Amino acid sequence: MSECTHDCSSCGVDCPSRSAAADLHEKLNDHSTVHKVIAVVSGKGGVGKSLVTAALAVELNRRGHKTAVLDADITGPSIPKAFGIHSKAKGSDFGILPEVTKTGIELMSVNLLLQNTTDPVVWRGPVVSGTVKQFWTDVIWSDVDYMFVDMPPGTGDVPLTVFQSIPLDGIIVVASPQELVGMIVEKAVKMANLMNIPILGLIENMSYFRCPDCGKEHRIFGDSHIEEIAARYSTRVLARVPIDESLRRSVDTGTVELFVGDYFENAANIIEDELTIASIE
Repeated sequence: MSECTHDCSSCGVDCPSRSAAADLHEKLNDHSTVHKVIAVVSGKGGVGKSLVTAALAVELNRRGHKTAVLDADITGPSIPKAFGIHSKAKGSDFGILPEVTKTGIELMSVNLLLQNTTDPVVWRGPVVSGTVKQFWTDVIWSDVDYMFVDMPPGTGDVPLTVFQSIPLDGIIVVASPQELVGMIVEKAVKMANLMNIPILGLIENMSYFRCPDCGKEHRIFGDSHIEEIAARYSTRVLARVPIDESLRRSVDTGTVELFVGDYFENAANIIEDELTIASIE
């Protein structure tokens, strides 16, 4: 038998190194417990991904689950603002301590580490990806039932890092109604399929505007194509979120935990049904 050159492309031997799938998942901090992890993704920016992430964490938290948000959008972090968090994360001998919101949701974002929240993060891809990994490996997450990962838009370095490094239990794809965005959504869906990550469903944001005077629904961004995309990839629509001034204002003013609405109830039901936490069965 010839000596192994570690170049599998030129070798026909069915050895363990060749046949075993590489597990690239990073090890969670020894003092952390996270039961289920859901990534919230989008094919492009500006479709309300962070809004959806925050709202889902709030909805599941109201149902008695311990929730957390890992803000993986390193160059455009907005999660602390949605929850009105302005303090800085602290550390201990065992790791980084996440900030905790008024209702007990744990958060970690690069804005919690910067001296000024308006300071730009001018880092190259490997450094950004490394920071996301550290949010998983170095932060002490305290017995979290559902962690939501707010992803940067697109299918580049950071989404790939999250898909490979963090053991995701599923993804939720956020879209707006424009046909172009629908096409871009398909890219995100296809990436998840390539990485063998289950797709829990699609959420359409800015789906319509309901006139407060007459109650008529107006399709500001055109007719929806979300059902067609969902059917094409054998998934479903979890929610259609309208353009709602009160929801927008709650995120902009850091009071998302006070918002009252039922837009995300169906999505939360499906998450509970399909990603059941053993400890609360």
